[in-house]
Amino acid sequence: MTNQYVPPKVWKNEPSSGNQWANINSPESGARFEQALPVGQHPFQLYSLGTPNGQKVTILFEELLALGIKDAEYDAHLIKIGDSEQFSSGFVGVNPNSKIPALVDKSGDQAVNVFESASILVHLAEKFGHFLPASGSARTQTFNWLFWAQGSAPFLGGGFGHFYAYADEKQEYPINRFAMEAKRQLDVLDKQLANNTYISGDEYTIADMAIWPWYGNLVLGKLYDAAEFLQVHTYENVVRWAKLIESREAVQRGRIVNRPFGEAWEQVLERHSAEDIDKVLALKP
Repeated sequence: MTNQYVPPKVWKNEPSSGNQWANINSPESGARFEQALPVGQHPFQLYSLGTPNGQKVTILFEELLALGIKDAEYDAHLIKIGDSEQFSSGFVGVNPNSKIPALVDKSGDQAVNVFESASILVHLAEKFGHFLPASGSARTQTFNWLFWAQGSAPFLGGGFGHFYAYADEKQEYPINRFAMEAKRQLDVLDKQLANNTYISGDEYTIADMAIWPWYGNLVLGKLYDAAEFLQVHTYENVVRWAKLIESREAVQRGRIVNRPFGEAWEQVLERHSAEDIDKVLALKP
């Protein structure tokens, strides 16, 4: 092989290109600059971006509000990760890992910081008593698939998505490696959904909300423009499930919150009331 990369004896952080997404991180954690986070009027303050991980939480909030739970009102503040806003002192104070989404729950006597999307889903589902079975095998199955998503999605996002869509150049080895894993994961889901309406059984849960933004968007052709490459139409059960979830009004609302990309009717930069979403959806053709 020519031009083969030979790792040095000691790795050094030397950005190899001007790629914004390749160079945004650093081997050191912590705040890079002082800046307080904005605070709205509602009990829940969400700091996020409308990526698949961000969509999980806003979908759950909208599902809770659709049930008439007024105590689930929330402010969703946009965190522009391309501008490194996740490294502000305010954001790091909520999530020391500097990843969206991050939540401050001010509904109790003392504010609680919650980070990692799965943790936020469990926190809200338990607080309001919806979308997470209270006990038994149904609860275990929901957790099985919720944590499956947490372990699997990085291969789809940081692995396949990075090398297929965002890397400076297309490289056969990493694209093939992660495409194989993405397809294996789709096959896992397809077989599970062959005998189940929803991911963990007959009940719609936070497991569906965690998995749909990644794999649902993927098979619906809304992620990485990779539907044809991965032949997603062959996973018929996943496609059926993805369309079922997409048809829910709360999902249609939640998926566009903190979204600064896409069509005009898909961009709710910040959400402080239901009207913020209503007026954007009114633009839909």
